[in-house]
Amino acid sequence: MIEWLLVPAAYLFGSVSSAIIVCRLMGLEDPRNQGSGNPGATNVMRIGGKKAAAITLLGDALKGLVPVLVAKAMGADSLVLSCVVFAAFLGHLYPLFFGFKGGKGVATSFGVTLGVTWLLGIVVSGTWFIVYKIGGISSLAALIAATLTPVYVWLIVGDANLVITFVLISTILLWRHRANIQRLLAGEER
Repeated sequence: MIEWLLVPAAYLFGSVSSAIIVCRLMGLEDPRNQGSGNPGATNVMRIGGKKAAAITLLGDALKGLVPVLVAKAMGADSLVLSCVVFAAFLGHLYPLFFGFKGGKGVATSFGVTLGVTWLLGIVVSGTWFIVYKIGGISSLAALIAATLTPVYVWLIVGDANLVITFVLISTILLWRHRANIQRLLAGEER
């Protein structure tokens, strides 16, 4: 029963906004009020450069990775682990500490895939990298990697609870990127 406490803990850990903290520490404007208004690594790069973006990206990935590794270390079963994965992801999207206005979730979703198994994380990031190298559009690479992640989870992990969780995560990622999808369809996304 104690392992179920990992679920709210994962949400709270995911609620720590790397983008906002990095911007404050580096003396940058609040990313929610600049650029796209999205507190994520891409927007932080626009307003603060590559170093700020890299730190934000790492922080966002760790928000997904750490709770999953803790749950696995504590021997969480498949259902609890799936809930921890989803809670960390939702914490990033709807952070309790920042008015429930979070990022789009790409880096945190990568973190949880890496936590589930390193091979899954490598395959997902490899998909992103290949698509980005071919098309040169980060959002397109993220959308394709997100769409394929549930398939990879099924092939690599084979756990139905995790497959369902990643179907939900992928669906939410697509929804959160709907403006990017419209720009891609219009040929306006860079």
